Amino acid sequence: MTPAFTLKTAEIGGDLPLFILGPCAIETEDFTWMMARELKSISEKLKIPFVFKASFDKANRTSVGSFRGPGPEEGCKLLGEIGKELNVPVTTDIHTAEQADIAAEHIDLLQIPAFLCRQTDLLEACAKTGRAVNIKKGQFLAPWDMVNVAEKMQAFGCEKYAVTERGTTFGYNNLVSDMRALYWMREHGMRVIFDATHSVQRPGGLGGTTGGDGVLAPVLARAAVATGIDGLFMEVHKNPAEAYSDGPNQIPLADIEGVLTQLLKVHAAIQ
Repeated sequence: MTPAFTLKTAEIGGDLPLFILGPCAIETEDFTWMMARELKSISEKLKIPFVFKASFDKANRTSVGSFRGPGPEEGCKLLGEIGKELNVPVTTDIHTAEQADIAAEHIDLLQIPAFLCRQTDLLEACAKTGRAVNIKKGQFLAPWDMVNVAEKMQAFGCEKYAVTERGTTFGYNNLVSDMRALYWMREHGMRVIFDATHSVQRPGGLGGTTGGDGVLAPVLARAAVATGIDGLFMEVHKNPAEAYSDGPNQIPLADIEGVLTQLLKVHAAIQ
């Protein structure tokens, strides 16, 4: 098994799953600070290891006119300030090798989007920063295909990495989550995170935007925790109906404490 590693105040591979929580995108500075403070408060109350997540650029939106975000310099600087003031680790997606260096100045956990999980130059650039890396499994890959990705990270000298399951393409505009994948990837020695909210997407399902079944995200999350995963990723928004991106998949902020409480009970039951 890949060694446990620490992200500032949180550990992946410890007694509890790591919880990566936050909105899909950096919508505004005030909104992002509000979400970070609220989620930090909940994580402290429940005593869970917490990483704050928000994306500075939604580079793979369905429509050319869709909201993307403030960009790497401004977005990563904001996330770095949030991480420093609240004393929490932060994560965000990067899309190019050049962005790896920009993000590494501020970000504790660099995240590789699913569509880019086999981009060797991008993986190498992330590894060279010395930061921890979370690699989303492509919707087009089998679980055992991630062994090749893991071997790339090891070849580049990166031991602080995890892989994230986020559903597999199932026909058109739909995904399916195979819980066996979580077991198989861990059996291959990888730290495994489950992305509950992107797993319920319906990519391009609304024509010009992506749809989803957000109500099912907590259901899949409970199943994933029961398999013994190392971490859980969930996007959270104060009002998903008004989110700038991926609204149909995100969990309402008002509900997240209850969802997390249930997940901790599931985790305790399997110990």
